[in-house]
Amino acid sequence: MAESEAQLKARMLGSLDGDAAAHAALLRALVPLLRSFYRRRLRGTEEDVQDLVQETLIAVHTRRASYDRKRPFTAWLYAVARYRMIDHYRQRRLSVPIEDVDDIFVAEGFEEAVTARLDVDNLLNTLSPKQARAIRETRIDGKSVAEAAVDAGIGESDVKVSVHRGLKAIANRIRGA
Repeated sequence: MAESEAQLKARMLGSLDGDAAAHAALLRALVPLLRSFYRRRLRGTEEDVQDLVQETLIAVHTRRASYDRKRPFTAWLYAVARYRMIDHYRQRRLSVPIEDVDDIFVAEGFEEAVTARLDVDNLLNTLSPKQARAIRETRIDGKSVAEAAVDAGIGESDVKVSVHRGLKAIANRIRGA
């Protein structure tokens, strides 16, 4: 399961404070995010994707002191990833048709997607952990109610009720109720 902005930021803050376990957990959690990021943008092989993921993890490790604790973590992470990708193209002297530059470096909707994810995370953080988890697993991660129930160690009806009540609470917040 992908970790939320709040979880990733907490791990990064722990890392900055010297918590080796938080740092290791952060790096492990970043692998699927970075793979997805590079797969959507690269026209290379899986080997290129893996190389860039490793290079980005090293950059996160070595440049973590440059992270501003007041800002969203994923925005910083994706900026580091974009710079690594640019370096990748420079080192390999690959030519890319000018028409494809926007597709590679400024994926359409990328910033909106990051902002939307942050908004969803913020809304879910206003709910109880049980409701937030049920919504995230069934509506965002695509798990079935049965899978979410097994993961949480609760009944399926409890998952359904948590999702219903959580979505209702979010709707009320959005409406300003």
